[in-house]
Amino acid sequence: MKDENRIDLNQFILPPSSFILSLRPCREGDQAEIVRQANNPRVAVHLRDRFPQPYTWKDADEWIARVAGQSPVANFAVTVEDRFVGSIGLLPGSDIHRVSAEVGYWLGETFWGRGIASCALQGITRYAFATFPELNRLFAYVEEDHLPSIRVLEKGGFRREGRLIGAAIKDKRILNQFVYGLTRAEAQALAY
Repeated sequence: MKDENRIDLNQFILPPSSFILSLRPCREGDQAEIVRQANNPRVAVHLRDRFPQPYTWKDADEWIARVAGQSPVANFAVTVEDRFVGSIGLLPGSDIHRVSAEVGYWLGETFWGRGIASCALQGITRYAFATFPELNRLFAYVEEDHLPSIRVLEKGGFRREGRLIGAAIKDKRILNQFVYGLTRAEAQALAY
């Protein structure tokens, strides 16, 4: 059965990959892999506090219950050969910011440095602009010293829009962040 919400990411991999990479909705049965990939302080260190650590089966159940019925889908499982390896999602703005959506993503540590996050970002960018007609801009916050995530955003065509001084706190440390953005017109120019 073809999943209408599945997004094939192999089109973004150069050279072509020997594995099948896609985005699909999170679903029952993903719990074991979610816990395996998420229960890692090295994954959680750059994520918001609402991302639990340690990450338990109960946390995975609650996440799936929260996102499984989304229509349109806003949060996806990043998969390799249909195996959950991480997540990417959109947080739509409201009121006057309804033309913007924040994008966030994470991968299990085993899958870092393989171009998967960059492909996932390109896939969700294309999906977001095709699915949400009023959407004009995607953006992401990233800690100024989180170079791998900065590279993912830049490879995805996002540009640095600004530096936020003392804008966040994690583990009792005040952090500076960059905000990266990409407009619909910029995405179209990149042939998304």
